[in-house]
Amino acid sequence: MDKIIAQLEGVLQRYDELEEMMADPEVINDTQRYLQVTKEEGSLREVVQKYKHYKQVQHDIKESEEVLSDSDDAELEELAKEDLANLKAEKEQLDHEILVLMLPRDPNDDKNIIMEIRGAAGGDEASLFAADLLSMYQKYAERQGWTFEIIDENRTDVGGFKEVAVMITGTQVYSKLKYENGAHRVQRVPVTESAGRVHTSTATVAVMPEYDDIDFKLDPKDIRVDVYRSSGAGGQHINKTSSAVRMTHIPTGIVVAMQDQRSQQQNRERAMQILRTRVYDFYETENRSKYDEKRKSAVGTGDRSERIRTYNYPQNRVTDHRIGLTLNKLDRIMNGDLGEIIDALIVHDQTDKLEHLQDVGA
Repeated sequence: MDKIIAQLEGVLQRYDELEEMMADPEVINDTQRYLQVTKEEGSLREVVQKYKHYKQVQHDIKESEEVLSDSDDAELEELAKEDLANLKAEKEQLDHEILVLMLPRDPNDDKNIIMEIRGAAGGDEASLFAADLLSMYQKYAERQGWTFEIIDENRTDVGGFKEVAVMITGTQVYSKLKYENGAHRVQRVPVTESAGRVHTSTATVAVMPEYDDIDFKLDPKDIRVDVYRSSGAGGQHINKTSSAVRMTHIPTGIVVAMQDQRSQQQNRERAMQILRTRVYDFYETENRSKYDEKRKSAVGTGDRSERIRTYNYPQNRVTDHRIGLTLNKLDRIMNGDLGEIIDALIVHDQTDKLEHLQDVGA
């Protein structure tokens, strides 16, 4: 804990510096710098308040111990013992709360996301499962008060999706949905199966935090833009103007095609938004892969080929393989009741990081 206390003293010193900067007219007049300073101050505020409380409790413990060692008054000693017991219990709780606050924070947790769902192994049944996952996430988003918008889709003849992309905006979207990244497996009797046999199919889910120009800039020289006429399903509603846009990021080969918006300008803006996010995710995945070679994450690498969860319809069962959690409430989960799974993944992740932090701080 001594190393962590030393870190907290550094945080406290930095917080005092930030408060002075926020009162500096030179900083106040520089809008961008002021926003950066206030953002950093806000990110440190809770841990600083908790640490100041922790220091006060430590001081009160020392005073109570001095009373016990110096006093001859039995009644006063009894009160000091009672205070000391309460203070030590409070200190123990604060120890845990401070450790949680000192965990490395994912800088993307507050971001909105772009989620891509693709039918994988299983043909039509996989595309139908992709549609079911889309519905599950939409209902979960509604429960959270988030905004859910389909921004690109490729439907199949049976009513499923080869792939579908959605934008989910709201409070701490990425912090809760980042654990959905991976391969999802379904076991059920397909509607097209006359013999009633259970089939296994998969769909993949990609969760990418949304980035804007401030976070990540794309070099225009690296992007090839093609425009063409868009058309609806089955060749309906053919546009007389070239409003559809295809953007290719040459260094990575990532392609985004957008034709769902009403104008070429709108399609350009949306395509650029998605391209920026996909390219950033590509580079981040490369970095994460290097990191994961050294130390595996508690809930898996997040690799989209990694099977993370199985949805078993005959037994109304969902199993998350990363943490060994099984729930016999598939019907409720597919109706958007994902909270129990997501909370368990967050707690598991925090527990693993706490153990690592305590090892480092020992």
